[in-house]
Amino acid sequence: MEVGTINEYFKFFITLLAVVNPVGTLPLFINMTANQTAAARTKNGTMAAVSMAVILVVVLFSGEAILRFFGISIDSFRVGGGILILLMAISMLNAKMSNVKQTKEEELDSAERDSVAVVPLGTPLLAGPGAISTVVLYAQRYTSMLHYVYMILAIVLLAGLTACLFRLAPAITNLLGRTGINIVTRLMGLIMAAMGVEFIAHGLKQLFPGLG
Repeated sequence: MEVGTINEYFKFFITLLAVVNPVGTLPLFINMTANQTAAARTKNGTMAAVSMAVILVVVLFSGEAILRFFGISIDSFRVGGGILILLMAISMLNAKMSNVKQTKEEELDSAERDSVAVVPLGTPLLAGPGAISTVVLYAQRYTSMLHYVYMILAIVLLAGLTACLFRLAPAITNLLGRTGINIVTRLMGLIMAAMGVEFIAHGLKQLFPGLG
C-alpha cells in the first residue's frame, strides 16, 4: 500500500497551518464578531473551523477530477500553486493580509453580515486558494486510502486547533499584542515561502526534465 511517512504528513500539517495562519486571522475574527456575545463568538469560531475542514476534505477528494476537467496537469498546477503560495508568503513576511485571501471590497461586505462563520471566515480567510492548492498538491503524492485518511486527520486536527484559538481569541490577542501576532505571521510566511519555492522547483523539474 503506497503511503507517505509520518514526517511527510507532519510536514503537510505544518504547511497547512502556515497557509491558513489562524493566529494571524484572530484580529479579523475579533473585529467581525465585536458586537456578538461570547457564546455567539464561540459558535461562529467553531462553525468557521468546521466549514474550513469540510471545504478542504471535499477538495481532497475532488481536486484531481477538477484538474482533469480543465485539462491541467498536476505539474502545471504545482508551479501555479507554488507561485500563489509564494505571493501570499511575501505579504505575510510584511505582516499584511494578502488580497488573495480577502480584498477590501470583501472586507467591507463582511462587516455588514450578521453571520461571518462560513463566509468570509471559513472561506476565503481560512480555506482560501493557498490552502486549497496545498491540499490538492499533497493529495496527488499517493493514491492509497490510508494516505487520504492521514490527510483528513491532519485537516481535522488543524480545524480543532483553529476552533480553540478562536475561542481564546481575546485572551491570545491581549497576550501577544499586535507585535506578537505580526511575529507569528512573519514566521508562518517564511515557512510558506520555502514551501512555495519547493512546489515551483519540483513542478518545473517535472515539466522540463532537462533542468534536473
